Amino acid sequence: MKSIFTCIAVIFCLCATAADWPQFRGPLGNGVAAVSDAPAKLDANSVAWSVDLPGRGLSSPIIVGDRVFMTCSSGPKQDRLHIVCFNSTDGSKLWERQFWATGRTTCHEKISVAAPSPASDGQRVFALFSSNDLICLDLEGNLQWLRGLMRDYPDASNSLGMSSSLVTADGALVAMIENDGQSITAGLDVKTGMNLWKLNRPKMANWTSPVTIPVPDGRTLIGLQSGKGFVAVEPRTGKSVWEYNDGASTVPSSTLSDGVLFVPSQGITALAIQANGSTPKQLWRSGQLRPSTSSPVVLNKMVFTLNDAGVLTCGDATDGSRKWQLRLKGPYSATPVGAGVNLYCVNEAGLVQVVDTAQPEGAVIGEINLGQTILSTPSIARGALFIRSDGKLWKLGKS
Repeated sequence: MKSIFTCIAVIFCLCATAADWPQFRGPLGNGVAAVSDAPAKLDANSVAWSVDLPGRGLSSPIIVGDRVFMTCSSGPKQDRLHIVCFNSTDGSKLWERQFWATGRTTCHEKISVAAPSPASDGQRVFALFSSNDLICLDLEGNLQWLRGLMRDYPDASNSLGMSSSLVTADGALVAMIENDGQSITAGLDVKTGMNLWKLNRPKMANWTSPVTIPVPDGRTLIGLQSGKGFVAVEPRTGKSVWEYNDGASTVPSSTLSDGVLFVPSQGITALAIQANGSTPKQLWRSGQLRPSTSSPVVLNKMVFTLNDAGVLTCGDATDGSRKWQLRLKGPYSATPVGAGVNLYCVNEAGLVQVVDTAQPEGAVIGEINLGQTILSTPSIARGALFIRSDGKLWKLGKS
């Protein structure tokens, strides 16, 4: 069974180009690089380049080929929306497009209107903002379509701001606009931006992001998490395929690794994806692996959770038993990302710490202080780490 899932994962990554990072938390949405050539250690000499950004943002950069795509918001009301493209080799700006927000830009002072991460299907870039403005550009920055979703769904917002990121599958773009008012998730045609389907979702604020779930029978499902639980739907129709109804977090998102879905539910609950796409089998549940804001990450059959204070917990991905804990320098909002045996953790003060997870109790083997507040999850592509703050974008590693 595991070999089948491994093959599917490899094929999925190759379709997206193995070295790319086309969406939030990477090719499979699990925070792990498909190619493990990220820098093993970091120090003051690791900065390949840094560039200034035109506005604030919590969104992660995405990388397609030799291009890095970013979203930002600026202005006193954060109603100026920016989509920026940089050359990944030298950081030079290739283009920038700006739009006025059509929806509400109210959000918590710690958050930003540019909180959801963009996504790409390899031909287009899709950017969603907390104002529920959804924009599609081609890779050259030409506008393909634009949806002011708050005009269609005027009560779809919350007082803290929206932050669910986008995913694509089978020609559908899935956007979670879930809140305590008009709570929906929609699948849109990537070419036109028109609705393929729309689901009414639980009425509660929800900051989790959808995940893609490859199934051995050849299908790809989209997983939607909420406070009620987790549901897997078909990307083209929104039809429910299976459900898990035992509750889940509304902040950290689920993680798929080697055919097992790790859901932030009553700690972490591990669900085995079935070969025919039927309801998953629960493998284990562990309250000792409970995540905080950061989503779980799985590396080499070990599952990692990081709490707000900076305690990194390592568990056995096969049975959920806790193996060790390591105190890092916190506090944390961003989710770690992994490559090979290394986990890259960025705290809110801008300190990047590299943890070698192969060592018996884990060990910090390198760090670099970027000196700015960072709440954004890093991205890994083409042998480098890409990290953004409100003011800057850095490339760490290969120049």
